[in-house]
Amino acid sequence: MSNRSIGLDEELHAYLLTVGVREPEVLRALRDETAKMPNAGMQIAPEEGATLAMLVRLTGARRILEVGTFTGYSSTAMALALPPDGRITCCDVSREWTDVARRAWTDAGVADRVELRLGPAVETLSELLAAGGAGSFDLAFIDADKANYDAYYEGALRLVRPGGLITIDNVLWSGRVADPSVNDDDTLAIRELNAKIAADPRVDVVMLPVADGLTVARIR
Repeated sequence: MSNRSIGLDEELHAYLLTVGVREPEVLRALRDETAKMPNAGMQIAPEEGATLAMLVRLTGARRILEVGTFTGYSSTAMALALPPDGRITCCDVSREWTDVARRAWTDAGVADRVELRLGPAVETLSELLAAGGAGSFDLAFIDADKANYDAYYEGALRLVRPGGLITIDNVLWSGRVADPSVNDDDTLAIRELNAKIAADPRVDVVMLPVADGLTVARIR
């Protein structure tokens, strides 16, 4: 979990934010509010939010799936990049955190573009598939509990259309994935998924050193 891109010191990150990111005021305010909360490290970096928004615009995405919403920075950034008739479906288990997100969506004027589904995301993904949602999303963003990353990836592969994108946060995990002496459950889950995606013929993939590592996989 990182609030700035891995390998950047504070001075260089501040420069990046000055000239490399156009952060809307609503997102800056949300970032400041979240910084005062427990688990603030789960907040994505501004440059990651900007990257996700750029991907939405570049792909012309109209339907987005988010697994792990926290206080809403990523969903707000992506919703702002959607056309007026675009929609984002957000999956999370915490009403406390997503109540903050709801306020951000309202403040940003995008509440009508967001559908929040509270509950275990594995179940929500299954419900979406059972309701005929296969291939109905243009882009997915996964940033939730690491133990279920593989399940979220597999679910997204079915829910996102061919040519669509799956983006995954925390894939560099503060460098722990490259340290063979670190073998806790979360690190192992990320390391195994990274290796799986690297060899997965179903996707084209690039891993970017943005924030704590961002994988972008295009479904073939």
